[in-house]
Amino acid sequence: MRKFLVVFPALVGAFVLSLVGAGFADGGLIKTKNSFGQTIYVLPPEGMSVTKGTPKHKLEVKNPYGQHPEFLRQVVAYNSEYSKGTVVVDTNARFLYLVLSNGRAMRYGIGVARSGFEWSGTHKITAKREWPGWTPPAEMRAREPHLPAYMPGGINNPLGARALYIGSTLYRLHGTTQPRSIGKKVSSGCIRLTNEDIKDLYTRVSIGTRVVVI
Repeated sequence: MRKFLVVFPALVGAFVLSLVGAGFADGGLIKTKNSFGQTIYVLPPEGMSVTKGTPKHKLEVKNPYGQHPEFLRQVVAYNSEYSKGTVVVDTNARFLYLVLSNGRAMRYGIGVARSGFEWSGTHKITAKREWPGWTPPAEMRAREPHLPAYMPGGINNPLGARALYIGSTLYRLHGTTQPRSIGKKVSSGCIRLTNEDIKDLYTRVSIGTRVVVI
């Protein structure tokens, strides 16, 4: 399996991420597959360039799930009215932003609610759990009778490695057992990240952190 590199020239040195199993077409396009298994050619996200070379400083970010580079965790320019530390969930763009200082934010790719389950609002994080247990809401069990009344935390739990509970709602920011679903409309309202990303976000926010879902 070939490994290719995408370089972020705006950062000090060369920040490089690996696209394992991807190929390149003429003109710097990335050859990959979409969610239907079809071969497509896409441009690198804005601000990135593609190279087959070896990273100058040996700094790599692994991409084990074959995600498009735009959904990998990265610091981006982000000018908004939100204060530092706010979590902004952009459900249309499929990104979660943790607002930093100086017009920047840490951006995470997310999976969002499927059609009919969308929502928005401003809340706070009211609880944090590592390897949380899951109690499917009664409404969900009515739609999906095969679901258990309760599932203990662990590697097979749909909430994944961490969960951040949003206000008094039934919704959470949580990990997933389906990392390839990031970037898609898949859930019954919760916002999912890869387990690696929710672990990172978990360490950066605290109970009381403002969460804005748009």
